[in-house]
Amino acid sequence: MPQAPYPAPPRSIEEAARDPEWIAHRYDPEHDAVHLLPVPRAAQRKATFLTDEYLPAGPAPLVVRRRDAIAALPSSAPVHFVFHSAFCCSTLVANAFDLPGRSMGLKEPVVLNDMIGWRRRGGQGPDMAEVLDDMLRLLARPFSANESVVVKPSNAINALIAPILTLRPQSHALLLHAPLRTYLGSIARKGLDGRLWVRTLLLGLLDDRLVDLGFSPRDHLGQTDLQVAAIGWLAQHALFARTVQTFGPGRVRTLDSARLMADPAIAMGALGRHFGLPLSDRELAEIVSGPAFTSHSKLGTAFGAAERASEGEAGVALHADEIDKVIAWTQAVADTAGISMAAPAPLIEDRTT
Repeated sequence: MPQAPYPAPPRSIEEAARDPEWIAHRYDPEHDAVHLLPVPRAAQRKATFLTDEYLPAGPAPLVVRRRDAIAALPSSAPVHFVFHSAFCCSTLVANAFDLPGRSMGLKEPVVLNDMIGWRRRGGQGPDMAEVLDDMLRLLARPFSANESVVVKPSNAINALIAPILTLRPQSHALLLHAPLRTYLGSIARKGLDGRLWVRTLLLGLLDDRLVDLGFSPRDHLGQTDLQVAAIGWLAQHALFARTVQTFGPGRVRTLDSARLMADPAIAMGALGRHFGLPLSDRELAEIVSGPAFTSHSKLGTAFGAAERASEGEAGVALHADEIDKVIAWTQAVADTAGISMAAPAPLIEDRTT
């Protein structure tokens, strides 16, 4: 008989709360309730993100009081984070940590988006730090006793990086970004959708008070789409630098996607050590030759380093004049704001130094 596509209905709230196949999907602050959604590990692995758009349609969530769910939890597993500024292979990295018995990567769980949305609306109700701590505990449920959990949130929640790392003093983080030229090329290549997305991102960064570059909101209306994209990139770059300064390189390291793809085995080896998950040469070879690095993280089609580089170069080449001008403008903005364009505490030291 074929295996059921979903977990069996739980016999109790406690059973569902202990089972990582019942993912913490949504948080409802009005009722202080958690929505637990049944998603088997295979479906979590297959989904581009743990969002309704990508999860299979199925049973309705189990809605439980937050305190009831937390009361049932055993000790949390080690949990580490891949924070990012978008379009930088962060989903690839999360997929690479799908290592049964060692680790599981969670890609953009919506419950963290609910937390940042609640914060932006004023966060009335239960203590926000307590709720965030509880949501992190629900995310840190391993599939086996020895597994760690690697969470890759949406970059929409980056204002929560400091609270998350404060609440989880044993957790380590990677701050992943794309080189500015690559990032701008990605935005331009996506056409209207990309250009609208960067303006939505900027609105969120402004709501979170993460943009301090000498511009007024009116100024942003007069900026081109790629200037707005560069502002979002630079604001997140500044946030990453502050994060390293606050928590130190022992807990927080940075990496750019170009270096990741140029030296995947070296990067993944260093990241595994950073996360307390040392990987053997055999494991690294399997990861680099496996689906995380050889297929498109969002489409599932064959897509290796050569295709990735070609796609990126095509996006940059098509808009080269505009991108060159925006990069020069961004450098001037960064210089005025005192922001280094080079991220601190690199995961992989530059081989030329």
